[in-house]
Amino acid sequence: MRDFSRSLPMALLRAREAVMRQFRPILRAHDLTEQQWRILRALSAVEQIEASELARATYLLGPSLSRILRDLEARDLIRRRSPESDLRRALVSIAPAGLAVIAAVAPRSEAIYAEITDRYGPGKLETLQGLLGELEAVLLASPPKRPPARPKAGSGKARQAASRNPGRD
Repeated sequence: MRDFSRSLPMALLRAREAVMRQFRPILRAHDLTEQQWRILRALSAVEQIEASELARATYLLGPSLSRILRDLEARDLIRRRSPESDLRRALVSIAPAGLAVIAAVAPRSEAIYAEITDRYGPGKLETLQGLLGELEAVLLASPPKRPPARPKAGSGKARQAASRNPGRD
């Protein structure tokens, strides 16, 4: 097994944490969590969207999204409604107060992006974003290969393995 520090998921998490550390102060100043900001940003790009599609777009689980939407709605930052044709569906849109938050955060957010670009380099940042998009596309294009199943305890293969390695429990 590769060294933990060379784990791709951990490297991506460390990089994400380094990036988000730059943005958290501005989000805190506007009493927003990262997930709330993600939702507001996604909603600012569309007129309205189904809750299930919003969950996919923001990489949030349904129960988490429901709780966050409830909080944002209580703050009048978003609006939810159900179409008369299907009351089970929920359509979500950003409210004027949500657009005001976007307008207030956007200049500082763009300044942070500019700082990151200056520090890392515009070419390298463009290459990184391209490579991450390519990695995502390749991994989504085909399902992961499943490792061979482990033999179940008590099966013939498990007994054979145990007999080859006596005394190892």
